[in-house]
Amino acid sequence: MGSRPARSRGALEREIIACLAAAAQPMTPAEVRDELAGDLAYTTVMTTLSRLHAKNAIERVQQGRAYAYSLTGGAERARANVTAHQMVKLLDDGTDRAAVLARFVDDLHPDDEKLLTELLQRPPTAAPSARRGRRAKS
Repeated sequence: MGSRPARSRGALEREIIACLAAAAQPMTPAEVRDELAGDLAYTTVMTTLSRLHAKNAIERVQQGRAYAYSLTGGAERARANVTAHQMVKLLDDGTDRAAVLARFVDDLHPDDEKLLTELLQRPPTAAPSARRGRRAKS
């Protein structure tokens, strides 16, 4: 049995997002596994799909006894949802939130800082998934 180089962190998620982006219709875990190169276990693909679903990067619909998965709003939107989920997770790990956010803002390009300011001034959206990440102002 030959050894295969390990994927970098997040590589399988990116591969699955690309696979779903290229698909004409929702795909089951078995179909995704068959499309990906390598010898991935079905459970590995299923677990990664479940994690992407939890991050709101993909949607799923019941198809027989399995779920079929598709992107939520395209590949760019899916990657944005994954990145946003990672950022919230980092902020929620008990670190100094003010210091982390201050560092993030300090490192922003001026155009991104302007965009962030505009986004923060918008009223919150009514969508539950979008509101979940908004913290109450104290």
